[in-house]
Amino acid sequence: MNLRKNILSALLIAIGYILHQIIPGTIGSMKFDIMLSVIFVSLYINKDFKNALVTALLGGIITAMTTTFPGGQIPNLIDKLITCSIVFLMIKATEKLPKQEIVRGVISFVGTVISGTVFLTSALYISGLPAPFSVLFFGIVLPTSVTNIFLTALIYQAAKLAMKVSGAKFVQE
Repeated sequence: MNLRKNILSALLIAIGYILHQIIPGTIGSMKFDIMLSVIFVSLYINKDFKNALVTALLGGIITAMTTTFPGGQIPNLIDKLITCSIVFLMIKATEKLPKQEIVRGVISFVGTVISGTVFLTSALYISGLPAPFSVLFFGIVLPTSVTNIFLTALIYQAAKLAMKVSGAKFVQE
């Protein structure tokens, strides 16, 4: 494992923590999960399953600590573990495709939809939902999915520049 990539992943998670902390709860106290963008970029930087699990655990713990969703701690952990595993597999399956910037956008969108669906479903069964599933899905998950397309692209480019400046090898385009 490349130490520079691990350090950058840790810095990304720290940035995700700050962003998640300042995002206010909206419908049913559910937040836009901006942490997912930094998680996805971390998975692109370190294409290793161990990194995916560590990133999932760190992201899940941090979002659980900063959630405003009633009873959202355990659903955050479940959602990040499942989402990171699926997104890791999607990244591995699509890494040879052309137009990687489009692929990253699609994976970011789909990954966020998966995350929101898993979160809401697990919250529904564990603690209940403060608003109907469809309201939370269409009011929070889908707008967050669209937002994360652009945030992931922005954060990816920033991470790519940081890796170039540090002299570390970045992922192949």
